[in-house]
Amino acid sequence: MSKVYSIKTVQRIPIDLASAWDFFSKPDNLKDITPSNLGFNIVSKHHGERMYAGQIIEYKVSPVLGIPMYWMTEITHVADKQFFVDEQRFGPYTMWHHQHHFKAIDGGVEMTDIVHYKLPLFFLGDIANTLFVKAQLRGIFTHRFKAVQEKFGVWPGDVNEVVFG
Repeated sequence: MSKVYSIKTVQRIPIDLASAWDFFSKPDNLKDITPSNLGFNIVSKHHGERMYAGQIIEYKVSPVLGIPMYWMTEITHVADKQFFVDEQRFGPYTMWHHQHHFKAIDGGVEMTDIVHYKLPLFFLGDIANTLFVKAQLRGIFTHRFKAVQEKFGVWPGDVNEVVFG
């Protein structure tokens, strides 16, 4: 049986909570902070403009060798200006549970992402995680950090973290 892996990122952003929530709670903005080499495109026609519990969002993404894959997530929980959770319903992972938390702090917002994921194919999934999935996810979140900084500015002291478990 393959292992459940986790990622935690914390990024401080020099904007107010309402502005952060306004940007991150719009599904169409996800492409702006995703590496272009992933070929990420939202393909759902009826996903709505803002996150809401029960929302289904469909994507095409090309994470391996440029081969397009279908990915469907459901927004399972939303607390306005606090957090939302997306879970994979169909796609490349056996399990994907992604929490997005937002907290007002002096001078801006602290955004925390917590992802739990599991790969298919038992021990082969564990090997794939070691060989390339973990590095690819690290690259995606590193790109996201930089894209958010370019859009909203760099936090003084640049106090951010990415933790893989």
